[in-house]
Amino acid sequence: MTPHLSMGHAILLGFIQGFAAYLPISSIAHLRLAAVFLHFQDPGAGFDAVIQVGSAIAVVIFFWKDLSGALQGWLKGLNDKEAAKTAESKMGWAVLIGTVPVVIAGVLLQKSIETTFRDLRLVAWSFISLGIVMWAADAFSKKNRELSDVQDRDGLVPGLLQCLALVPGMSRSGGTITGGFLIGFNREAATRLSFLMGVPSIVAAGLYELVKARHGLVEAGLVATAVASIVSFLVSWVSIRFLLTWVAKYGVALFAVYRLLLGAFLLYAISAAWIDPMAGAKAEPAKAAPAAPASNVTPGLGE
Repeated sequence: MTPHLSMGHAILLGFIQGFAAYLPISSIAHLRLAAVFLHFQDPGAGFDAVIQVGSAIAVVIFFWKDLSGALQGWLKGLNDKEAAKTAESKMGWAVLIGTVPVVIAGVLLQKSIETTFRDLRLVAWSFISLGIVMWAADAFSKKNRELSDVQDRDGLVPGLLQCLALVPGMSRSGGTITGGFLIGFNREAATRLSFLMGVPSIVAAGLYELVKARHGLVEAGLVATAVASIVSFLVSWVSIRFLLTWVAKYGVALFAVYRLLLGAFLLYAISAAWIDPMAGAKAEPAKAAPAAPASNVTPGLGE
């Protein structure tokens, strides 16, 4: 059963989601770590996906002009060869092509997303591995393309790397920004492409999980989930502005170093038995046990 969240925990998780949603440090991993270090039960992948909708709404509003232009250009390009040659039409195709891989992977790996992928050992190595790749892509790629140079096929590489975000610690923005670097976009273009690329998959995942986990979310506290989503929206707005400015000026080295340090710390903490690699994760339903004597004690967080 989905654990009940206090309003304080809901606000905290909404803040973490919003802060880390578009930074290349993995918001889902940080939600997992919050549950571990603050000693309450992880609300699970469904809750994580639902509060991401708040972050998705923020980026939709922030990039409304770009998104609506891409959609209109794509629709016009379906019946007009000249319109199909515009940057807006090509951006629409790039976003569509980039969304297909993560949708397929999300459906095929649904069970692992909710169980195996929440192992903190995997999270730690995800932090480290993508941190290295992300830094190398920024340091050694050509980065000589503007966003106006986008082609239909440019959605493929970022889209495939976006699939890595299904593993907590990998980061959707980290994967798509890295993909943008690998196909030659400059820092600002790669970052903007990352934002646009993430909208369909984040919204789709959130709505899917909302329907799928609606009963569990009621048990967890529907109001708390809504509050977390609102906080996520507000903080995401600030995070979007920060990332656009920071990456354009300084690149992703800061985030890569953070990922390496956090990943190394997690591996050490697990090896030293400070934390259980599955601590705080949703447990499988336990087998029925003999009825216990009646008690007036009310179960709390983490029970």
